[in-house]
Amino acid sequence: MVISLVASIIFYGGVNEVGGNKILVRDDDTSILFDFGVSFKLRDSFYSAPFLSPKSGLDLVKLGILPDLKGAYYFEDSAPEIDAVFLSHSHMDHSAHISFLKREIPVYCGETTATILSALSNVHTANIEFNLKGMRFKTFRTGNKIKVGSIEIRPIHVDHSVPGSYGFIIHTSSGTIVYTGDFRLHGLKPELTEDFISAASKEQPDVVVCENTNMTEVEFSSESEVMAKLNRIIGGTSGIVLTEFAYADVDRLRSFHEVAVANNRQLVISLRQAYILHKLSGDPHLNMPRLKDGNILVFQKEKRRHFRWEQEIMDTSETISPTEVSRRQSGIILFMSFFDLNWLVDINPSPGSCYILSASEPFNEEMEIDFERLLNWLEHYGLPQYHIHVSGHITPLHLREALKAIRPRKIFPIHGERPKLFSKFMGDLDSKIIMPEKEKVYEII
Repeated sequence: MVISLVASIIFYGGVNEVGGNKILVRDDDTSILFDFGVSFKLRDSFYSAPFLSPKSGLDLVKLGILPDLKGAYYFEDSAPEIDAVFLSHSHMDHSAHISFLKREIPVYCGETTATILSALSNVHTANIEFNLKGMRFKTFRTGNKIKVGSIEIRPIHVDHSVPGSYGFIIHTSSGTIVYTGDFRLHGLKPELTEDFISAASKEQPDVVVCENTNMTEVEFSSESEVMAKLNRIIGGTSGIVLTEFAYADVDRLRSFHEVAVANNRQLVISLRQAYILHKLSGDPHLNMPRLKDGNILVFQKEKRRHFRWEQEIMDTSETISPTEVSRRQSGIILFMSFFDLNWLVDINPSPGSCYILSASEPFNEEMEIDFERLLNWLEHYGLPQYHIHVSGHITPLHLREALKAIRPRKIFPIHGERPKLFSKFMGDLDSKIIMPEKEKVYEII
């Protein structure tokens, strides 16, 4: 165990890239990881799922995809040297690589995050990045104060494109760190992020570690604007409407459901989406549509054998076959991931149909689409593509105002590809901006 007399931060991921966040905070003899997500950029430089996938976590360490952290992984023999992991939210680029950690290490996260990750683990049984068997989840909500060794952590809710997202106020013996996670002020619940910014500003923190994803090609629209656009397009479409959006984007699912009802259509979702919806439906804070609602159907592919979780969904919901979808095209909005496009052969979209892409961030493997192949499918069936989306990430002007309010001594921009742009845009703030280097030790003094 490395003992640090001065609290420090080490960035093992999220540097000069979107996602892959792995942040280690050390203080005295306490070591805590904040997020432990997959770097799509690093992983995809060696692998291409599903046919070329990693065999083990040790392979990922040898290739530099996982950091060489002593006392962290279940596949090495040393005693645990990480005291805890805190997850900001459930997206893969923040959470996926906890699957390789020693099971003695507790993982703290929001209740909704634990639900989503458990559901994904049940669904992706063959994927080692989702193997959470034996994981020790400890859940929190806003207002909790969690003491781990010499470090105290306050999780505070933020608005993002997945429910159960948090930022953290981290008290060490050398000073206070604020970690934003992924957040925004233009979503349906800006008051959550406002709560976080207000609490952070009262702390007068020494350090802010913040995302800076949206520094170029800024997407700035609200969920209500998305609903209006969806309503116009779907209302004017005579054939089937195909779409793809993130599996746990509750706001988008709700928007498509409401637009479907308004246009006398039924929303057809995948078995995986239905399973996550089923697991989240018990949370009264989310106000989720119900699977037993007659306006939500589950797309049932023709398979000889179904997994237990699939059978659970089919037993508790109304399903629809590709043949029936084809017959009822004008009354359907069908979720269709890139890996399901081969079902278009059976559905055979009629003239006047369309495709709506309603996502941008690569949250999981299903969202990592090959656009050239997608366009070939769309061209073959005469499906124009619309891109209608609300980013899960804060805009530059909102981020600037947030940092001005918080007024930290130092700012470390991560989770973005243009830190130099960020540094110049924020250059007149009172805070010192430090562009982090991977695996370099930064003291909190």
